[in-house]
Amino acid sequence: MKTVFFSVGLAVLAVSCAVLLAPDAAGHFAALSPADGIGFAMATLAANKQRDYQMGDKEEYPVIAADIIYQGAAVGENGSGYARPLVAADPFLGFAEAKADNSAGAAGAITVNVKKSGNIVLPISGLAITANDRPAVYASDDDTFTLTATGNTLIGYVSRWIETGLAVVEFDAALCKAALQA
Repeated sequence: MKTVFFSVGLAVLAVSCAVLLAPDAAGHFAALSPADGIGFAMATLAANKQRDYQMGDKEEYPVIAADIIYQGAAVGENGSGYARPLVAADPFLGFAEAKADNSAGAAGAITVNVKKSGNIVLPISGLAITANDRPAVYASDDDTFTLTATGNTLIGYVSRWIETGLAVVEFDAALCKAALQA
């Protein structure tokens, strides 16, 4: 198998269809593919490259129109891509890190910063010391947490019982969303 090396200026990788384009002698680009028996190698960095990073457990989402999401609220997605104070059966996005007041704004005028995963202490109705077997925790709104699944949103699992009605909850919005879609 031949290996062909291209400089960044001469090769264009069409990521969406995984095709490598290379100029021929006339300067026209022709498609090369793995089916042609041609491999390629990418150049490694030869200098520092500034990249934008974000914390792995944080995200920001556009807020629905005419609403306020308070710090500490469970945040849900309204079905149209906007964040709001969680309503039962919303996909869970995480917990608001700060107040996001869009009470006078159009949808998406501001964003809410959320913590997508971690551990949080929550009041949970019906929670007893026997909850150390990691039962699922659900929300019926942005500040009401329960062990009852019916009609509610999965937000995590009891990690540790603290006292009657209070526990450390391990939450992960991505895992909860995956469970919702399963």
